[in-house]
Amino acid sequence: MSFQINAKADEVFVTLEKEVYVEQASNFREALMPYLNNGYKNFTLDVSSLTYIDSSGLGVLIGIQKRAMSNGGKVVIKGLNGQVKELFELTRLTKIFEIVD
Repeated sequence: MSFQINAKADEVFVTLEKEVYVEQASNFREALMPYLNNGYKNFTLDVSSLTYIDSSGLGVLIGIQKRAMSNGGKVVIKGLNGQVKELFELTRLTKIFEIVD
């Protein structure tokens, strides 16, 4: 997995690529914690290049969503497709996150 994080004003833009397994999910969580701890509340995650995410990766996304919402913000998922889209639909995460194309 690779990811890029860019922050502007009160929003954090994240691009996730390739696969997210338990090891990468932990690194991803650690990379986002400073933003959550410093008051950022709106996150946009571009997953258009993500080909797989396991339950630990989904757990990180849900954790970010909970923290963002408790701070008055939200997480937007952009570019869902393929297996990742099917997984979001199967687990009903499409009802938890705001999904955009």
